[in-house]
Amino acid sequence: MIDLYTAATPNGQKIHIMLEEIQLDYRAHWVDIDRGEQFDPEFLKISPNNKIPAIIDQDGPGGAPFSVFESGAILIYLAEKTGQFLPEEPRVRSQVIQWLMFQMGSVGPMLGQAHHFRAYVRDKIPYAIQRYTNEARRIYNILDNRLGEHSYLAGDYSIADMAVFPWIRLHERQGQDLDQFPNLNAWFDKIAARPAVAKDMEKLEDKVGEIDDEMWSVLWGDEQFKRR
Repeated sequence: MIDLYTAATPNGQKIHIMLEEIQLDYRAHWVDIDRGEQFDPEFLKISPNNKIPAIIDQDGPGGAPFSVFESGAILIYLAEKTGQFLPEEPRVRSQVIQWLMFQMGSVGPMLGQAHHFRAYVRDKIPYAIQRYTNEARRIYNILDNRLGEHSYLAGDYSIADMAVFPWIRLHERQGQDLDQFPNLNAWFDKIAARPAVAKDMEKLEDKVGEIDDEMWSVLWGDEQFKRR
């Protein structure tokens, strides 16, 4: 049994997709990141970076419970545990890991900044909006070029695709039109049609609601940066 600590964000979505794909039994524990539940001492024992997702594998290595934080690390852990979606052949395996690291190092951080400055910041900063919208477009171009040569990011469907897909779901929030990236668009539709991907997507939708002072402090202000 996997205990999944999650919320309705792209990083949470990728682990839901993986668990549905590999058909492992899991329990979802919803962490209210808007109200600071990620700072709970018990959660910090699992995820010291106070971020979701995180998991506890109740049947970890040696049969003992084992916790994993950081979404990319969780994907690799689950792939290795089940022997799925991360090939053993060294060249292909490296390709999967490279594109997974591209998601972790570029897609997530840069598109996340686009979300922040375009959707969340109260006092809009034109330079920041332009910078991260342009960076999102650059990343989309990279993905579109890659997918013009390959059906998936790294050979067959893999954890790399699962990691990138939830971020592309929010293309409008990033100021991007998928019609301008036909290869990426076709890839997106193909993955969206997978039953494991479609399951629970409405529940996992990352929606922008009203941001009050408490939420701002928790996510981006004093509460976020308090030493613990």
